[in-house]
Amino acid sequence: MKWAVVSIYLFSVAYVHLRGRARLPFFRQMFDHSTFMVPINFFMHLFSRVSSRRPYLPTSEFPELKPLQENWEMIRNEALALIAMQKIRAAEKNDDAGFNSFFKTGWKRFYLKWYDASHPSAERFCPKTVALLKQIPNVKAAMFAELPPGAKLNPHRDPYAGSLRYHLGLSTPNDDRCFIEVDGQRYSWRDGEGVIFDETFIHWAQNTSEGDRVILFCDVERPMRFRWAQGINKFLGRTMMTAASSPNETGDQTGGINRIFRFFWSAGQYRRRFKKWNKTVYQITKLALIAGVIAAIVYA
Repeated sequence: MKWAVVSIYLFSVAYVHLRGRARLPFFRQMFDHSTFMVPINFFMHLFSRVSSRRPYLPTSEFPELKPLQENWEMIRNEALALIAMQKIRAAEKNDDAGFNSFFKTGWKRFYLKWYDASHPSAERFCPKTVALLKQIPNVKAAMFAELPPGAKLNPHRDPYAGSLRYHLGLSTPNDDRCFIEVDGQRYSWRDGEGVIFDETFIHWAQNTSEGDRVILFCDVERPMRFRWAQGINKFLGRTMMTAASSPNETGDQTGGINRIFRFFWSAGQYRRRFKKWNKTVYQITKLALIAGVIAAIVYA
């Protein structure tokens, strides 16, 4: 049994590390969340109805998203109204595990929809956009996302392959200095234009222009080749991803993952202090703990 676990783990590391042209450092990939999600994501890639080998997919393969692009100016108006009210912002209580690291350089968000979670604030402040999203059931999650001048999101993979990422430019610099790069291929946002990419490839973003970037950011359910596979995808999205919901403000739902994350964030403050005190001792301790876990699995 233990060798089966070790074999699955090594296969997972190799599969995700070799997928695509852009890669994380090998040691980081060994313990990245995307490695531990491979048994699920391999299933999603294997039975995907759209290509799982291309970082970008044509928007024409998702005609259900056309109403979003046709109504982009209406959506933009609600987004700009939120900015004026300072409602697009970072999580205030360390309860957004999925995007916590993004907040460090100024990235902000306002949730419009997150799987089966409840966000009354979205319906209150963005009724037209929320009503439009309700007409597109394949859009499982949506938010307004802001990337201010000087902000950068470091290279990463998103953990779940059951969805694809859709970005619709709303108020952007319309400048190639504000871009996202997916598996080494760069795209610059433009007002009123949409793009779809596979977020399980390495991607990162940067805004070195002088203008702010505001987009509609959506998770679109990955189309599967068989009805039973689509059913599994729906079930996993409904259970796992709803648990990762984060509130815009009081009254919105906080998922179980983010309630637990508050504890780990607090514990992380001590870890960061330890690392700042002596980086060498920190690295030795980290390696020793990892070796201990591996030894426990192998010799159990």
